[in-house]
Amino acid sequence: MKKFITGALAALFAFISASAYNLPTPSMTLKLYPQGQGADMGIVENGRTVTLGPIEPNGLSGGNKVNERGNVANIGDDAYIDIYLPEKGNGQMIVVCPGGAYINCSAVNEGSRVADWCLKRGIAVCVVLYRMPNGHSRLPLQDVQNAFRYCRHHAAEWGVDRIGVMGFSAGGHLAASASTLFVDEVTRPDFSVLIYPVITFEEFITHSGTRTNLVGAKATREQVEYYSLENRVSGATPPTILLLSADDRAVPPENSIRYYRAMQKNSVEGELHIFTRGGHGWGFTTVENSGRDALGEQRENFFQILERWLQAH
Repeated sequence: MKKFITGALAALFAFISASAYNLPTPSMTLKLYPQGQGADMGIVENGRTVTLGPIEPNGLSGGNKVNERGNVANIGDDAYIDIYLPEKGNGQMIVVCPGGAYINCSAVNEGSRVADWCLKRGIAVCVVLYRMPNGHSRLPLQDVQNAFRYCRHHAAEWGVDRIGVMGFSAGGHLAASASTLFVDEVTRPDFSVLIYPVITFEEFITHSGTRTNLVGAKATREQVEYYSLENRVSGATPPTILLLSADDRAVPPENSIRYYRAMQKNSVEGELHIFTRGGHGWGFTTVENSGRDALGEQRENFFQILERWLQAH
């Protein structure tokens, strides 16, 4: 049984966990909705509205809950972003969407460890601890788009000139949503990195938990087609790289293959890399930072491919 720590203790646990995992401390942490989900207000700075309000409450109360693995659940009023700024940046920033089947966020494996890797390469990072849908399917994307609004607003100040998105599993579905359902140039990513992403909501190919948690067990045909993101790819979709394992039993590789085929059809620049093994959920957990690595000897190749691709974008 998973044990969760709630409320103010969650913030303390996160701080202690960062020390225990030898992870970087964020340059800043901001609540996306400082007045909570009951107020139509986002982040306001110096009297200027920087981000939009929450659309609607997701109905979760009691504060964020963090388990012993650093996964954060029950995210509602306390949705937040962690901003990591390198000492010497290369002009690039990534908005990171941790996975967790739209029921929690893998904040260490697919969040702060990503930031640690990026900072060492001069890449700024914004990790989004987005609201869980809980029957409100529009909310996670709204949170990621607000993260883009905040980061674009401060880009010049931070020395950032391009902002992309990275997502894992259900967070990959969210990152692909950001890449295909953006509302303007502010919310459109400049590039996209999708790691073992859920893409389609078609039965027998999707990850059923991700689909159910976003659109419900009785999703309409319209919802299934709308959130099957291979249907949303267009010529405006940003350059994208997809990385996954052939033996992924949680999210079939067909998800990424469908998205890549849609990219080819729409002349979207990109790459597709399928590693021979690793299963699902390997994220940025390595032998060096945890003593184990599901990706094994392919880890070095993964990092080399990702670094090369990011340097080109």
